[in-house]
Amino acid sequence: MRTGNPVLKNDTFQRSRDEGSSMTLNGTVAKISLLFLFLIGTAGYTWYQYAQGVDVTIMMLAGAIGGLIFALITVFIPKAAPITAPIYAALEGFFIGGISAFAESSYSGIVIQAVSLTLAVMGALLLLYATRVIKVTRNFRLMIVSATLGIFLVYMVNIVLNLFGMQVPYLHSSGPVGIGISLFIVAIAALNLVLDFDFIEQGVNRGAPKHMEWYGAFGLIVTLVWLYIEILRLLQKLRR
Repeated sequence: MRTGNPVLKNDTFQRSRDEGSSMTLNGTVAKISLLFLFLIGTAGYTWYQYAQGVDVTIMMLAGAIGGLIFALITVFIPKAAPITAPIYAALEGFFIGGISAFAESSYSGIVIQAVSLTLAVMGALLLLYATRVIKVTRNFRLMIVSATLGIFLVYMVNIVLNLFGMQVPYLHSSGPVGIGISLFIVAIAALNLVLDFDFIEQGVNRGAPKHMEWYGAFGLIVTLVWLYIEILRLLQKLRR
């Protein structure tokens, strides 16, 4: 239970040890930057297509479903991360680009606000973690893991209820309770970044194999995408 991120588990590095060069922090940062570029590239392309009047719904669905498939492959086969992680990032970009374009069409300027807040939150938490203002203790980890699991279960219940024309009360509401729920989810998503930073640091300290740089970068991008989506949803509620 090293991290609340479902794609990063405490025993992943131990199970993935092999011969060869070891994971480094600089190498992981480089991989994170590369995956981020893939994500932004395809998101920008989808945005451009939407601006040209193209229906990007198919691109969004393909990105969401394809991203999920390659995420699962990466989780179960970490050694494939050098190949599957970039594909995941590119596919997720199609999805992010689509929902961002739709949100921007309804609320002008909301995307730049969401992007700025996401990057600011990540930067602030990285600074707090690096200076050890925030320390990843056992209780801290258990709290974030439990909250993340709870959010996941609520979303799964909501998906099932949607099949019958219903939804979890207040989850999508723009009233005070709905906004409060979104604030809580954003906070948990943000704190998962701290656990991911710790997970990557532990992997470097343990001398994990080189391909785990890609896997660690993949896990951080997963959390970053989740955080961005939740911040975007929160801003939409506030605009309404």
